[in-house]
Amino acid sequence: MREVNLRINEIYKYQVIKKLVDSNGNKNNAAIKLNCSRRTIDRLLIKYKDFGKAGFIHGNRNRKPASTIHPAIKQQVISLYQDHFLDANLTHFSEFLAKHYDIKVSDHVINTWLRVIHILSRKAKRKTKKAMAKKLKNISKHSSCAKEKNEVIQAIENIVSASPHPRRPRCAYFGEIIQMDASSFEWFGNITTHLHAAIDDATGKLVGAYFDTQETLNGYYHVFHQILTNHGIPAIFIRINVPSLNTQEKTLLWTM
Repeated sequence: MREVNLRINEIYKYQVIKKLVDSNGNKNNAAIKLNCSRRTIDRLLIKYKDFGKAGFIHGNRNRKPASTIHPAIKQQVISLYQDHFLDANLTHFSEFLAKHYDIKVSDHVINTWLRVIHILSRKAKRKTKKAMAKKLKNISKHSSCAKEKNEVIQAIENIVSASPHPRRPRCAYFGEIIQMDASSFEWFGNITTHLHAAIDDATGKLVGAYFDTQETLNGYYHVFHQILTNHGIPAIFIRINVPSLNTQEKTLLWTM
């Protein structure tokens, strides 16, 4: 007779139904124990009488889902990404596979496959990269295999060196570009204030700073005053976005 191996929840279900049959017990009590309906208990009784213990094995045991992707296709996708598309966005890579290889797989699935082998998208957030690097360092620390350690070290280097955008080289001279921005934080106790700051692109030197209750044109005026008084007129001011200012104020700010 073939040995029947049940999982924990299946064993409990089998024991409840077996006890119900052996003791001619109450079906309502059995339904409460299994958190199911009286009708489900009747179906389980039929299974028990027809198949015995084997009737409690889940019907989907060892059955692959209809959406399962063949391992050869999975390996093809991973190899294509590693060899030719490391700089590609996973969404675009997924669309490329569907168009040119007739392989329909979502970017989320591709991301899951790649993370298993410690590969992150170049578009991954810094937080995600740090978490993966930390995980790899722990693996390397507890590994006794030199080859595995070298592979982990290489994976960490790839994560650290990966950058979602190419970095623009710094300017050669002080005053060529002044970068400006404002950040909100509880700088003084529980009061949220906005620090307006300007940094020289070439040297990274802070050339102006001013606190205000909000990100305001007044705050930038004070920063401008500090720059012009202490360092003179720079060639270019860069401000990526000023969300708290209206269109007229933004125009005035850019034309100064």
